[in-house]
Amino acid sequence: MSHTYFDSENSHKSFEMPGARPHYNPDRPGQVEHIFLDLVLDIPKQSFRGTCSIRINPVRSGIDKLTLDAVNLNIKSVKVGETEQNFDSDGEVLQIQLHEPTTAYEPITIAIAYSVEKPQRGLYFVGPDKHYPDKPTQVWTQGEDEDSRFWFPCFDYPGQLATSEIRVQVPRQLFAISNGELVSTKNDGDDKIYHWSQTQIHPTYLMTLAVGDFAEIKDEWNGKPVNYYVEKGREADGKRSMGKTPKMIEFFSKAFGYPYPFPKYAQVCVDDFIFGGMENTSTTLLTDRCLLDERASLDNRGTESLVAHELAHQWFGDLVVIKHWSHAWIKEGMASYCEVLWTDKEYGKEDAAYYMLGEARNYLAEDSSRYRRPMVTHVYREAIELYDRHLYEKGACVYHMIRAELGDELFYKAIHTFVRDNAHQTVETIDLLRAIEKATGRNLTFLFDQYVYRGGHPDYKVAYSWDGDSKLAKVTITQTQVKDNKNGNGNSKDVFDLKIPLGFGYKPEKDADERNAANIKTFTVRVHEREQSFYFPLEEKPAYISFDVGNKYLKTVALEYGVAELKAQLQFDPDPVSRIYAAHALAKKGGLEAVKALSEVLKKEPFWAVRAEVAGQLVDIKLDQAFDGLVTGLKDKDARVRRAVVNALGKIKTHETYKALRSIVEKGDDSYYVEAAAASAMGSIAGANPDEKPTDEQVLKELKLVLKEREGWNEVVRSGAISGLAQMKTSEDALNLILKYTAVGTPQALRLAAIRSLGTISTGQTKLNLERILHRLAELSKETFFLTQVSVVVGLGQMETRKAIRILRSLADQTPDGRVRMMADEAVQRVQKNAGSDAAVKQLREELDQVKKDNQDLKSRMENLEAKARPLPRRKRIGVMNSLILISPSKTWGFQPILSGKVRRYETVAAIEDCFGRRTLPANSYNNSSIRYPGRHFTSSTAAIYFVDEFAKSLETPLVVLGAVCDWRSPCY
Repeated sequence: MSHTYFDSENSHKSFEMPGARPHYNPDRPGQVEHIFLDLVLDIPKQSFRGTCSIRINPVRSGIDKLTLDAVNLNIKSVKVGETEQNFDSDGEVLQIQLHEPTTAYEPITIAIAYSVEKPQRGLYFVGPDKHYPDKPTQVWTQGEDEDSRFWFPCFDYPGQLATSEIRVQVPRQLFAISNGELVSTKNDGDDKIYHWSQTQIHPTYLMTLAVGDFAEIKDEWNGKPVNYYVEKGREADGKRSMGKTPKMIEFFSKAFGYPYPFPKYAQVCVDDFIFGGMENTSTTLLTDRCLLDERASLDNRGTESLVAHELAHQWFGDLVVIKHWSHAWIKEGMASYCEVLWTDKEYGKEDAAYYMLGEARNYLAEDSSRYRRPMVTHVYREAIELYDRHLYEKGACVYHMIRAELGDELFYKAIHTFVRDNAHQTVETIDLLRAIEKATGRNLTFLFDQYVYRGGHPDYKVAYSWDGDSKLAKVTITQTQVKDNKNGNGNSKDVFDLKIPLGFGYKPEKDADERNAANIKTFTVRVHEREQSFYFPLEEKPAYISFDVGNKYLKTVALEYGVAELKAQLQFDPDPVSRIYAAHALAKKGGLEAVKALSEVLKKEPFWAVRAEVAGQLVDIKLDQAFDGLVTGLKDKDARVRRAVVNALGKIKTHETYKALRSIVEKGDDSYYVEAAAASAMGSIAGANPDEKPTDEQVLKELKLVLKEREGWNEVVRSGAISGLAQMKTSEDALNLILKYTAVGTPQALRLAAIRSLGTISTGQTKLNLERILHRLAELSKETFFLTQVSVVVGLGQMETRKAIRILRSLADQTPDGRVRMMADEAVQRVQKNAGSDAAVKQLREELDQVKKDNQDLKSRMENLEAKARPLPRRKRIGVMNSLILISPSKTWGFQPILSGKVRRYETVAAIEDCFGRRTLPANSYNNSSIRYPGRHFTSSTAAIYFVDEFAKSLETPLVVLGAVCDWRSPCY
């Protein structure tokens, strides 16, 4: 079997790792009707015992053997009624030999007595120890994907739905919560027994149990309990973080056309949780790291999005259940899209559009740097490998495209139909397509074939030109993901076939709304070939062009418009994503005009996300003048913009930048994240090569102070200081500080940041220090905590020595977690690639960085010269052009016009050492000539200057004509 899904010429790594194979749901001996767990926890010994009773209704007679998933469970006995059954358990599955074969549709109840000591997965014990004496005592479960088998015997796949009960005995001071409703509680000596019952069917992976000394915060929706459980003392944080839940339940009940279906909704925040959240039926578990203090809530909407995501799963995932893991995008994509829908509801369309852009970017990053895969695939090693950005973020994008195709009214009608028709049932992708067709009559198989059942997306390049004589706009669209072939059409299997709206925007009338969608004239075109040109008759030249109006489709796009069009789009396009695309394209053109335009946007753009994006683009222009534009953004009222500005300034490695950032670190900021970004950027500047930078001693002193004094929410600020230290790659003192914070007893968030940073700092350390880093990571790799293992893999994956591979492979072999195993395997491949770097390559990198810095200085001086140059009188300049010399920062140019009724670009004649030599183009050589250039008529004396001016448009740097700047922004004639 091939391990690729697509043409290897596209250079995308395969998703399938060695050992991947097709996975299918097992044969079904019958329908599981009910599961009852009766457990006694022994928290000090991290163990439990009890009975799992499973009622199963056989689908056929004569079944004499049942196979259940049961990993590392100590099976004591198996009974049907009072009759003992023979069984065999190999640590992976439980084989039960039935004393009497089944009779079709006559249910039997199998009671399995078992115990577990220190479970590897599924059920987790958390408690204080000598290193972390303040850690709370808690027990919690995590079933998805196939981890329920680690804490009770079951048919552990999502295709079996059953009702459930959990009765659990715990120490009296603790509270136990599970799915459904609390049936009863009973004291038993020093213990207490809680009995919970879930009367609606659900899969085993959604069965849950959480135990702890929680504070309960009571809320409600339509009479149903909506409660939040947090560690005592954090009640205010709990209300702040989850308090919008009733409002969200109301919103999603209407959006899905189905009222919240379960008797309660609880959210339990637990310590050391291995995910952000888990949507167990009626009882979501959340990491306590999502709890926000007042300062963190200033610029952190991540918790709100997490709450919305897990709540949406109560419909998509819990009410409507996937039949097989390969279709998990149905639930994860919708839950991710609900983050967008909630953002739209709570914060407006611009914020929602930007959130959607973030979803697309996250998927695109994985597609370009990790692997490409179909969203629906049953080929993997473990199902957890499917839980990636293709599943979540690309899934959200697919739902957004479905909405774009149908329109809002039909989209929600289709979603209502899908939920109502499949409530309390299992579904596959085809069921969503059928619901859409049933509700709307639309067949969207074409969309699913392109985005769901195959990997990838279109990469568009869009060029525009205007013919003033005929008043025609020409737009050429190229799908650059398609490899060109001899007939020019490319490989048809790589081409996307979509109907894209193209908009031609006009400047608003005076005093009108600057961003009125009515100022856009829209045409819809079918883009289905590698390259297509479209012509549009318009009454007047548009100010800007908007590709994919509203940005509904998942894609990348490169805009090849003129500077004037990009500036107009940045100012007038009503879609913030289109404005962001324009900012990116403008920055790529570079030059002082781009810096000025983007700096103005950073000051005046009303939407925070565009300002934040512009900050990142300003610094990429790499002109000294960008600093002046950026530094004003440090006073922006929105902390998210200030953070983006700080991150951008960190790329300008000068002492002036360092002083601006140091001021933030010393004086503080309202935002944790801004302070953290400033601390990180200070280290980045110190780790750079340029002479104009602070000394390592200065920066170390500042970062040590941050580490000493800035304890706070989730250790965000101190983790920023660790990140800064990691950028000081040649500093042994920085390494020693990082190593110190990898010690047990360091607050977990800070410790994990330090572990990850060991990989970053390793690339500049001596051989002796490199061995110290490897030794420490090898020690840490033996720890069993999931997040520690992940951090070790991240650190090792950044290293440039093959010695890291041995540690990674050892970790992959010993970990019980498939996510860690896959990450370690991918890290091995990165290290193998990184290890090819040697001293010579590093030296070349340093030299290239210096060349870039020198070039930036030169370009900055040239831009200043342009700004200061005064135009010469027309009569004198024509005389100057009798001896034409053109110089750029890299070479001197000479040009020779071709006079044949049409004009083409000038060809370079020579690069002259002496820029004031005598390579001349005397204008009188063309006496009695006249030249027609599109829409203009010239005599020979002005023609040469005009042609030079046109040629200058294609250059990244300005041209100088005998000391006078000549480029298209300041015409020579």
